[in-house]
Amino acid sequence: MFDRWGHAVYRKRWLVLAIAALGVIVFAAWGTGVFGSLQSAGGFWSPNSQSQREANLAQRTFGRDSGDVVVLYSSRTMTVSDPAFKSAVTTSLAALPASRVASTQTYWSARSPQFASRSGKQTYAVIELKGGGDPARIANFKAINGDLAAPGRTTPGRTTPDLTTQIGGFIPTESAINHEVTSDIGRAEGLSMPILLILLLVIFGSLAAASLPLAIGGIAILGSFTALRLITLATPVSIYSINITTILGLGLAIDYGLFMVGRFREELRKSGDTQAALARTMATAGRTVAVSGITVSVALASLMLFPEVFLRSMGYGGVATVLVDMLAALTVLPALLAVLGPKVNALSISRRVAAPRASETTGAAASETADEAVGGWYRLARSVMRRPVAYAVAIVVLLLALGAPFLHVVWGGTDARALPATAQPRIVTQALSRDFPGNPTAPIESLVSFGGPVAASPDRGGDLRAYVAKLDKLPGVTRAEVTGIRGDVARIDVGYGADPMSVAARTIVADARAVPPPAGAQVLIGGQTAQLADELSSLGSVLPWMALVMAAATFVLLFLAFGSVVLPLKAIVMNVLSLSATFGVVVWVFQWGHLSSLLRFTPTGTIDPSMPILMLAIIFGLSMDYEVFLLSRIRERYDLTGDNTAAVASGLQRTGGVITSAALLLVIVIGAFSASGITFIKLMGVGMIVALIVDATIVRVLLVPATMRLLGRANWYAPGPLRRLYARYGISESEGAGEPSPTPELTVAGY
Repeated sequence: MFDRWGHAVYRKRWLVLAIAALGVIVFAAWGTGVFGSLQSAGGFWSPNSQSQREANLAQRTFGRDSGDVVVLYSSRTMTVSDPAFKSAVTTSLAALPASRVASTQTYWSARSPQFASRSGKQTYAVIELKGGGDPARIANFKAINGDLAAPGRTTPGRTTPDLTTQIGGFIPTESAINHEVTSDIGRAEGLSMPILLILLLVIFGSLAAASLPLAIGGIAILGSFTALRLITLATPVSIYSINITTILGLGLAIDYGLFMVGRFREELRKSGDTQAALARTMATAGRTVAVSGITVSVALASLMLFPEVFLRSMGYGGVATVLVDMLAALTVLPALLAVLGPKVNALSISRRVAAPRASETTGAAASETADEAVGGWYRLARSVMRRPVAYAVAIVVLLLALGAPFLHVVWGGTDARALPATAQPRIVTQALSRDFPGNPTAPIESLVSFGGPVAASPDRGGDLRAYVAKLDKLPGVTRAEVTGIRGDVARIDVGYGADPMSVAARTIVADARAVPPPAGAQVLIGGQTAQLADELSSLGSVLPWMALVMAAATFVLLFLAFGSVVLPLKAIVMNVLSLSATFGVVVWVFQWGHLSSLLRFTPTGTIDPSMPILMLAIIFGLSMDYEVFLLSRIRERYDLTGDNTAAVASGLQRTGGVITSAALLLVIVIGAFSASGITFIKLMGVGMIVALIVDATIVRVLLVPATMRLLGRANWYAPGPLRRLYARYGISESEGAGEPSPTPELTVAGY
């Protein structure tokens, strides 16, 4: 099928390129507008959880009562009881336009001690903005941002700059993160593109060949932007999906470009005929790209099982990018190769990549086979397979040791500390937690719904007071007070001393939910900490299903590609080992704080649970990319010779350089994102770099040959019914796909 597709693309190459050019114009004109359609920062919370139901009920009952902006005022000499302090703050707030500000609350209007710091020289104002959604409120915040500073203290003859103003809160944090995400993309592309082009030029040896993966990557990114914008018409999509689009768009384009262009040049050296070389390339590398693309897409599609907008958005962006990448690699790239032909080696920097003359193609296959046996990767594979037990045991022990810190992971959420240390929203958040009593902006909130109006019934009032007293006595609680009563609903704020994202705070939420509600009443516990607790519960319930989907899809696709039930199981085990090592390093760095000075982030002692799940999907998919490419070459040679050991050595010789080159280039792409100012994006970047290095070197180059040598012909085992299924529907790369090799006995080869 794929060879016929290669012939078809060759004949219609100019039509394919014309359609692609038209598509790029549409993508660039309309798809880049996706930035204005994406949901702002957030989307980490479970939409159907108790905490979300509490938030919905609170908004319906009390109206929107959100501290969109928190303005922190600090003085060196004045206290909040100083009239000049009050005048400076209230005057600046009163001047804010009513068209953009819904309400303000201060120490003097609320008459609450929680608005004053322990020293008395700091206070904060809470501003609720107008606007029907976060984008509108962010726009209103930007409009008033310059007017929030309070004037200095006025004395006869001069103004003393004794009052500093710092701005934080939910909306400024979102605005800062949005700005960082947009800046990250531009910075990453600016840093990675020149380096990628240089490395591709060195790897391919010619400018014409090196430019092809970048062209596919550009098409993939623009195409995925368009797909994301289409998706936003039907469902919310997080702005963070742009990051995965850029990483995968370039990364997979490089992978697929290396696979396809390298195979085309190899086939061109053998035959000297462009059409024949393209057909053979599509029948081999094209099939690899198709199998890999579908496998990676399924792995990323598993993110859509989660109800959280953040993870679902990453699934949308990832699947869109992979599919566009795959389609571009199977249509535009072969059309470009058909047009270039031998000129794919044009503008070469090395004589060894010059286009072959007709006389040089005779006997190319035979000489290539002879040269293969003396290649460095071939010798490495033979060396590993001479001592497979020693290599396998040593590598497994190493990977398990790297993964050991993950046994001590502590889950936490994302807050303003994800921003750089100099960001004002982060400074304000830290000051509120450090200098003010009882988490003033992040209380645990309890809504009590009675069967009738609370104020009209002394019994209900007594029950409410008794319930509040029970909350107030919980371990770790600093205060519990009624902050609003409307109709049959009462709102209680529960203060505490722990970090809102800590295990201790989540324990208080669990204790509060265990307190019996008043007679005949229903209670909902919400707030930032409760949202994190519900998120962890939601993720934990869906994660096994995600793992099942990825494992089942991997097993089916690898079986259809290679006709074995052993290889898919081995691939899954390899990925689990690689992922465990990666997650262990992530905990060692980002939870325990090692290398935090070098990487410039502040460790919080916790890991956001969304990040390992996202990394699981991406890394699992990329690992399958390399696995499929390596096994395809091994299977191709095994079908010709029936010699497992020689096939493994030959497969590594033909793919080792490509896999390590692809991993190196992807490390460059991701490395630019690891410099992000957002901690959890930095975490994902560093984690993926570790995963790529471990997977492309230790696992694929050493562990895979060792285990395949130990398993011997059992690598290719499948029960009779499944072998017949593979014979009919298999998508092997080898000639005569679907025709199985002689059935191996399920025994372990000696060594």
